[in-house]
Order: sequence, then C-alpha cells, then structure tokens
Amino acid sequence: MTTSATELEAAAFRRLLAHLDARKDVQNIDLMINAGFCRNCLADWYREAAAEQGVELSKDAARERIYGMPFTQWKQLHQKDATPEQLAAFERAQKEHG
Repeated sequence: MTTSATELEAAAFRRLLAHLDARKDVQNIDLMINAGFCRNCLADWYREAAAEQGVELSKDAARERIYGMPFTQWKQLHQKDATPEQLAAFERAQKEHG
C-alpha cells in the first residue's frame, strides 16, 4: 500500500492538534509571540482550506475542530488574561515580524 502525501500531511495535522490539546497551558498569545500563529490562525487556515474545496465551514465549527470543544468553552476553561509582559512581547513580535 502506498501512502500519499495527503495522508502523511493529515497524520501530521492530527498529531499537531493532539500536541496542542495536551499543552493547554500554552496560551495563544505565547504561540503568536514565538511562532507567529495560534490556534485561531490554524482554525482560519482550516476553514480557508475547506472553502478552497467547496466546503462551507463556519468560524465556530472550524475552531471547534481545532480546540476539540466549542471555543467559548475552551476560553472559559483554559484561557488566561494576557499579562503586561505578554502584551509587550506580542507588540514587539508584531513589529519585528509584522
């Protein structure tokens, strides 16, 4: 059996989601500061990929796929307010990598 690039990419994507799910301690702002993307960005990319394939997907549905639960629930359970230090680092990162 031959494994396609799409199957490998899908497996890597599932592993990324599992990794992010296991690291709920890592806040989206930290991801944005250090990697230039966050879970919300990933949900947007997922929704855009669906649209390119002619599949309509709401923002909420895409976020639920990425977060593993409704985004409002995830925020309530796991998202903390950004610290002044995080906000300053985010602003610096935006200026550097804009």
